[in-house]
Amino acid sequence: MKFSKILISTLIVALGLVACATPKTSLKGSIAIDGSSTVYPIAELVTEDYNADYPNVEITVGFSGTGGGFTKFAAGEIDIANASRKIKQAEIDALVAAKVEYLELKVAYDGLSVVVNKQNTWVDYLTFTELKAIFGKDATATKWSDVRAGWPEENIVIYSPGHDSGTFDFFTEAVNGKSGVIRQDSETVKISFSEDDNILVTGVAGGKGAIGYFGFAYFEENADKLKVVPLTKDPVKAAVTPVFATIADSTYPLSRPLFIYVNKASLKRAEVMSYVTFFIKNAKKLSAEVGYVSLPDADYTAGLALLK
Repeated sequence: MKFSKILISTLIVALGLVACATPKTSLKGSIAIDGSSTVYPIAELVTEDYNADYPNVEITVGFSGTGGGFTKFAAGEIDIANASRKIKQAEIDALVAAKVEYLELKVAYDGLSVVVNKQNTWVDYLTFTELKAIFGKDATATKWSDVRAGWPEENIVIYSPGHDSGTFDFFTEAVNGKSGVIRQDSETVKISFSEDDNILVTGVAGGKGAIGYFGFAYFEENADKLKVVPLTKDPVKAAVTPVFATIADSTYPLSRPLFIYVNKASLKRAEVMSYVTFFIKNAKKLSAEVGYVSLPDADYTAGLALLK
């Protein structure tokens, strides 16, 4: 009789373990994600960790840029749009027209980083006025000596995220006062655009006079190849270097939040709700692992509350 009780208890425990494991192994479906290349490293790591628990959920993560992601989001092609800026009114209008309802969830902070080549020994910092002299719509600087007296007559070569990128929108608005505005004189200054930040890294690393910009995580990953530039809006004040502390407290002038936008209809599918919940619960840890700054706990708690 005693043996029977032990056996029954063992079976109950075993069945309980199976019950706990079953939802992970039995959950199936697919999730389509696209958008910001800046948010991509976080989403990629979240997906990798999620699939370790839920191997039967097929997840694709693209990086066509924030604007490109919102276009696919409105077309119903993806369940989640990654964004390195807040959604624009025109994009909201497109979603309304397509009858797509969504949740906006903040996942981390980023410090958009301006970088130059490691051999660039002259740039110790840049003011926003100097950035505008390089990237502005009416910019005329073609050599570094045009930006600041005493700098060498080295040709400026620009590497920029593409026009569908939220990073491009954020940077151009912060520096030039209007989103999407950048110099167009490619005949006098070489300008290369790409939605792939790794291509921008390679470009800046390959030319002494090169300058570019992208998310902090990509600089952190390539700090051995690139030199990050401290920035200041006010030339009287000291320039600030992007590091975790200055991004978190927004003293670095190009600090910004990162988002995911989730289709509410998609959340009705078990695999999407499971994934997004996992994302928000783990964003604090995983965003830091890929070089971004995590949000205050209250922000993640508020995000989880929206999913209930």
